[in-house]
Amino acid sequence: MNFFAYLFQDWKANRGNIKGRLVLFMFRLVNAINRYMLLKIILFPYLMFYRIFVEWVLCIELPRKLTVGKNFVFYHGQALVVNFKTVIGENCVLRNGVTIGHKVLADGSFTRCPQIGNNVDVGPNVCIIGDITIGDNVVIGAGAVVVKSIPANSVAVGNPARILDNKQDAVSRNEDI
Repeated sequence: MNFFAYLFQDWKANRGNIKGRLVLFMFRLVNAINRYMLLKIILFPYLMFYRIFVEWVLCIELPRKLTVGKNFVFYHGQALVVNFKTVIGENCVLRNGVTIGHKVLADGSFTRCPQIGNNVDVGPNVCIIGDITIGDNVVIGAGAVVVKSIPANSVAVGNPARILDNKQDAVSRNEDI
């Protein structure tokens, strides 16, 4: 993938979402800069601008070391916090108020961060914390607190999150009605 294709890889997925396009373009740029020490030194002012503008002004914490697949979408990015060790797959959607990160253990150490699969749709005000895996094609409902792994093709809701249904079973049951 060439450099410009890398910078604009989320452009189509965020059609009509100007804030999303702007922030994700800036995120992909700092993500690319972060790969080379010389670029980090030369473009240090841009790295600081990104941190101040995106994190402090827009309240969207997408750290420059974060690993995110292509076609990433976020809607209403206010209060979005993602730990830099989290891995997010392709075609994922995050909404406002989402927090993704590690859990602090009793001894003061931290767990690993979540691994999120492809085609995951995360509702508003969701917390995903701890060393867990979210499978592919998962929908997490609004306000869920996810502290256990969720298998692929599932729908999870509640606090703590519980699996409602396998997505294929739910679709076939609705077709019978």
